Amino acid sequence: MVFRLKSGEELRIGVFICHCGTNIAGVIDVKKLAEYARTLPNVVFAIDERYMCSSTGQELLKEKIRELGLNRVVVAACSPRLHEVTFRNALKEAGLNPYLLEMANIREHCSWVHSKAPDAAEEKAKGLVAAAVAKATYLEPLEPPEFPVRRAALVIGGGIAGIQAALDLANEGFKVYMVEKSPTIGGKMALLDKTFPTLDCSACILTPKMVDVARHPNIELLSYSEVTSVDGFIGNFKVKVLKKPRYV
Repeated sequence: MVFRLKSGEELRIGVFICHCGTNIAGVIDVKKLAEYARTLPNVVFAIDERYMCSSTGQELLKEKIRELGLNRVVVAACSPRLHEVTFRNALKEAGLNPYLLEMANIREHCSWVHSKAPDAAEEKAKGLVAAAVAKATYLEPLEPPEFPVRRAALVIGGGIAGIQAALDLANEGFKVYMVEKSPTIGGKMALLDKTFPTLDCSACILTPKMVDVARHPNIELLSYSEVTSVDGFIGNFKVKVLKKPRYV
């Protein structure tokens, strides 16, 4: 079955197999794996390279994208955690949407864990490459969305750590909401006589900071309050706070 892009253009998948020195090639026959990849549907090019993450490997990737008009790329190498961003950047530099990349981890999942069974490692690598190629047929170009971010922060806890965090953020110009479940801030440090290791007066250090929090124009202190729910995402969290009554 031949999958097509929305424009009607046929998929052209390129498969790049990394030796990773001897980490992969010392166990798996990478040339044989490349030959296998060429037999897979929609694959128009497959090659093995000593180090795909190197500048030479990345240049090869970009060169073949431009030369062969590749519109999907599969890299069989190490963990995506290490170099997925590297290869996405290479796609972008070649004029291809960076999200039209799929990686197959044949190092951690094959050559490393099956180093004593090369035949099994090779068969598993074939399966992972085939799966990556199949998934690549369904990849679509993506564009990272942009969202407005509120220049505000929520600090939960009014101990010395929370106090210092709130002051640091507020001094950088951020609006800070500090929530403390107790009627007053200060935390356990307010109960101490001296601090370690200097044995300085605890109250002498804490009290001025507590006053700074109360007076700072960028800090809104919500004492005797508790967070009841958190929704949203980084930059746009929606937090509900229950403020307890102080009357009897």
